[in-house]
Amino acid sequence: MAIADNKSASDGKVWGLFKLPFRSSNSSASSSQYASQQQQYNTRADGSNANASNSSSSVSSVARSLLRTRRRLKLDPSNKLYFPYEPGKQVRSAIRIKNTSKSHVAFKFQTTAPKSCFMRPPGAILAPGESIIATVFKFVEQPENNEKPTDQRNRVKFKIMSLKVKEPMDYVPELFDEQKDQVAVEQILRVVFLDVERPSPALEKLKRQLAEAEAALEARKKPPEDTGPKIIGEGLVIDEWKERRERYLARQQVEGVDSL
Repeated sequence: MAIADNKSASDGKVWGLFKLPFRSSNSSASSSQYASQQQQYNTRADGSNANASNSSSSVSSVARSLLRTRRRLKLDPSNKLYFPYEPGKQVRSAIRIKNTSKSHVAFKFQTTAPKSCFMRPPGAILAPGESIIATVFKFVEQPENNEKPTDQRNRVKFKIMSLKVKEPMDYVPELFDEQKDQVAVEQILRVVFLDVERPSPALEKLKRQLAEAEAALEARKKPPEDTGPKIIGEGLVIDEWKERRERYLARQQVEGVDSL
């Protein structure tokens, strides 16, 4: 029995000696495997975070691009320019531009055909609530190879841009170059040709707007009324008191001659 017990004890020691190295090797292998898995997880997490940040930034940029800028101007017509269809002639259109914001706004006109189209005025600064009727000139080319008017109108595009300014100032086109980030595209205008031989509400409205634009242009050409003293000649100022004195002296001279 003692021999058997010693043998079993020795066997246990032998098995124990064999088991210990396997346990340590398994534990070290499992720890290294865990470390590698943890590193891979961290790498994946960092990559997912980077992808998430990139995706969020791209989504935010797309969202900003899709957000519609609040318009500062009201256009009439809102998205079209009506021209009488007269091939071989320079025709006119008109558009009313009104500042609907609470600050001064500069507007600028652009076209894809600057050689054959222009606006008068090409730009201006409008006070809050102020409006102006701009005239657009366009040369209508002769149709080629049975070309339709719809084919001609699709060649040219017009664009109205706006820029908020802090205070009243003189308009210069360089304002839009200096503050490109603040420039907003108000509208892309499409060309519509009207038959001059066929009366229509659009043609009648165009005639009225052109007449208003001409009247406003003539009013701007007139010099402002001078409410100050009258200036006759160079350096001679005659006011009401001096006019009365001169008339009085003239009457005195006439009465003196008559008495003599």
